[in-house]
Amino acid sequence: MIIIETKNLTKKFKSLVAVDDLSLQIEAGECFGLLGPNGAGKTSLIRMITAVSPSTRGEIRVLGKDLKVYARQVKAVLGVVPQLDNLDPDLTVLGNLLTFARYFSIPRKEALRRSLEVLSLFELEAKRNSQIFELSGGMKRRLLIARGLINQPRILILDEPSIGLDPQARYLVWQKLRELKAKGVTELMCTQNMEEAAALCDRVAIMNLGKILGLDTPRNLVAKYVGKEVLEVEVDSTDKEKLLKELKERRLDFEDAGNKFFVFHNEANGFATLANPEKMRRRPATLEDVFLRLTGRSLIE
Repeated sequence: MIIIETKNLTKKFKSLVAVDDLSLQIEAGECFGLLGPNGAGKTSLIRMITAVSPSTRGEIRVLGKDLKVYARQVKAVLGVVPQLDNLDPDLTVLGNLLTFARYFSIPRKEALRRSLEVLSLFELEAKRNSQIFELSGGMKRRLLIARGLINQPRILILDEPSIGLDPQARYLVWQKLRELKAKGVTELMCTQNMEEAAALCDRVAIMNLGKILGLDTPRNLVAKYVGKEVLEVEVDSTDKEKLLKELKERRLDFEDAGNKFFVFHNEANGFATLANPEKMRRRPATLEDVFLRLTGRSLIE
């Protein structure tokens, strides 16, 4: 079942095209990741799907409903976890959850039950009466995720869910997100953490300049664009041209990154190079290799 669908979706800010004629389908019960550098269009896409920002052109359907017509009904089944902390500093931890529950017209007794439940879920019970300024950054992050669950959403939208978390807290959040997915919650995750995407996402879409450059399971993307392993070869000005010639003559799949070559799909080639063996390193291919290969290694600001 397709739970989120966009067709020819476009978002423009004057002359800037943030999302460019994007068509996408997200299936019920999956964790779907959006990856991309800053300015790729991920946040603009999320803001349109959550009915925060109108599209310039195109169509969005959530649970089969046209978002332009049924925005209020769609928002009722969405849980949204923003990247930036927007907790109310004038309220306690519990007060933040109870106040947020009022936006969904949840009766106070039920709101209290749900609030205590999500605080327990993210191991924040002992902080229920604490002020927001008393929380660590990781606790605030967990509270934001807990708040996003207060309306028991069918779809959870997460913008950088583990940003700022230490390894223990990140493990806890990942564990809880897996548990929610197992219960049937669809998760749409915007992240720049490649390890997180590979660990949690059933499928990922790699975006850049408003377009999707690659979409598949993390494993399939790595196999398609990089292969099982990557050979890194450090080079200097004296041997670079010789190495470049050899790579081309052998028709190897490689990337020239200035002072280093990255050789892909090299499993069967046994690359014997003129370079010093001490300057060569073989390692398993990762989703980050795919990300950099599709979006480039240069900063775009």
